[in-house]
Amino acid sequence: MSVFRDLVNIWKSENNLSQAWSESNDMLHLSHEMFNDAVEALRSGEKNKVLKSIKLRDEKINYYHREIRKKVVTYYSVSKDVTNIDSGLVLINTVVDIERIGDYSKNILDLAKHYPKKFISEKFSEDLRTIEETVLSRFSSTIKAVKNMDENLADELIASYRNDLGKISDKLVAASISGDVEIGKENKTASVALYARYLKRIGAHLKNITSLVVNPFESIGYIK
Repeated sequence: MSVFRDLVNIWKSENNLSQAWSESNDMLHLSHEMFNDAVEALRSGEKNKVLKSIKLRDEKINYYHREIRKKVVTYYSVSKDVTNIDSGLVLINTVVDIERIGDYSKNILDLAKHYPKKFISEKFSEDLRTIEETVLSRFSSTIKAVKNMDENLADELIASYRNDLGKISDKLVAASISGDVEIGKENKTASVALYARYLKRIGAHLKNITSLVVNPFESIGYIK
């Protein structure tokens, strides 16, 4: 049995931890919806339609974040069993990553609010569209890997992170700043660099979440 399966079994066996585990999954789905809506607002220019829904989801994510921390701390405060304290630390660690994804999704919405037209990534850079599509796909796959405790899928996602996302994003940002890539007006160049960086950070937090399926606590977030 994998370490992650052991942790899930612990979470499901204790009331407070079971609630915290369920709420962390709700958080992940909410952050997925936020991200998808933010990307759609950027591409369509219809940012006003999603402002309220994203704000409500963000408030719910923040509520879950506080509740999960409270439940984990409460459980270990009254429990005589401290041998499985790693399981609580993993949950707290995971919800921090989920909360940060929500923050970066809000950054993308801010970009949509301030950019005067539709921001269609492939019109600026094929690399940017590749990064965007990769993160959209990776998000769904991350949820699937966690839900099914799929170690093979988790390993594939982690192994592909550096080449599929990190390097492409870093290269695009560096080229935008140095002027090696001609994107257009300054606001376009700045927007491309910001968006590429936001997408990379969301991808990095997804990698951290995925790594909990295959890594022990001390290695969560690291690529083997």
